[in-house]
Amino acid sequence: MTSETQNAADVHRSALVIDTHADTPQRFVDEGFDLAGPLDGGNLNLDSAREGNLSAIFFAIFVEPARYKGRYAHRALELIDAVKLQAARRADQVAFVSSPEGILTAQRARKLAMLMGIEGGHSIEGSLALLRQYYALGARYMTLTWNNSNGWADSSGDMDDAAIPHTEDGLSDFGEQVIAEMNQLGMMVDVSHVSDRTFDRVLAISRAPVIASHSSARALCNAPRNLTDDMIRAVANSGGPGSQGGVVMVNFYSGFLSQSYFDAQRAIQVEVNQAVEEMKKSAQAEGREASAVEVDHLERAFYDRIPRPPFSLLIDHIDHIATVGGIDHLGLGSDFDGIFGQLPEEINSPADLPRITAALMARGYSAVDCRKLLGGNLLRVFREVEQMAYTARKTANAQDCESS
Repeated sequence: MTSETQNAADVHRSALVIDTHADTPQRFVDEGFDLAGPLDGGNLNLDSAREGNLSAIFFAIFVEPARYKGRYAHRALELIDAVKLQAARRADQVAFVSSPEGILTAQRARKLAMLMGIEGGHSIEGSLALLRQYYALGARYMTLTWNNSNGWADSSGDMDDAAIPHTEDGLSDFGEQVIAEMNQLGMMVDVSHVSDRTFDRVLAISRAPVIASHSSARALCNAPRNLTDDMIRAVANSGGPGSQGGVVMVNFYSGFLSQSYFDAQRAIQVEVNQAVEEMKKSAQAEGREASAVEVDHLERAFYDRIPRPPFSLLIDHIDHIATVGGIDHLGLGSDFDGIFGQLPEEINSPADLPRITAALMARGYSAVDCRKLLGGNLLRVFREVEQMAYTARKTANAQDCESS
């Protein structure tokens, strides 16, 4: 091991490492997966987190919109419950937390901090009361849309579909109420997945800095889910007067890192969709519904035919976002367990996170830079969003007292 590599290893080992997006809760519910068990085809478990010095992970509470139509909240609550059960069962190794200080307390206790974010605003079922209850249960960000527009915010995943109703300005009146409520609660607004028009509207009205919990750079891979350079700069400058700005958390998915991978995946998508439909019909003929696990494994078999792109592309995206938005506005949002084998070479689990630090330091990034992007930046934004909400509530209470 060279002195440079050793230095990078020391930097990584001493850093607070935060990942803002993993889809593991679906494995908890659908596969009976235990974090303390083997990876078993997935990306994240306790051993890999420990090996890669992962300090905190935000678990995505993602409700597949077609499969769970009419029972979004039911499914979301099952996933939330599963996260909390994991924390309770493995309390010697993990801690369920919902604050920046909770992350630091868990780190000091050498435990993995488990947090939650709602992925897809359809899960609030058009109810601010339900949004508030998700917050009360511990969710600390909400991705406004998934690949589906939800009536009050538009998604990048269906903007080209004329059959899907979209908003006039990117957010409906209710959508603007959602942003205001999230600001008031101290819940981070997540713009990954949203359409460009919705992005612009959110950035114009949010008083708090926003995050993109798992998005990469569109300049390097022209996927609608990625952010343009103007969008990266907008996130960096988001928030009201005095804000230090938001963060873009880089997604590890090959289809958002590599243009050739993205193009190859699109080329076989019709074939993949046909295979999935055939599987569903076959399951129906057997008197059952094809499970999400079966569908995921079938899709993975197709996508695994595409060669994994080089690890260097992930570093290129990190480097690009740092150059465009600034080192203070960058972090990691892996999408582990939402992308399975579709990761770049050399990245298979959190155990490989030290490779990122080593590669960045080899490109000239300092230890201070690395500590910021590994977790410091996200922690700063998390604190600012909470502090802004606290200050707003305190001001409102003081005004109420004066008027009474």
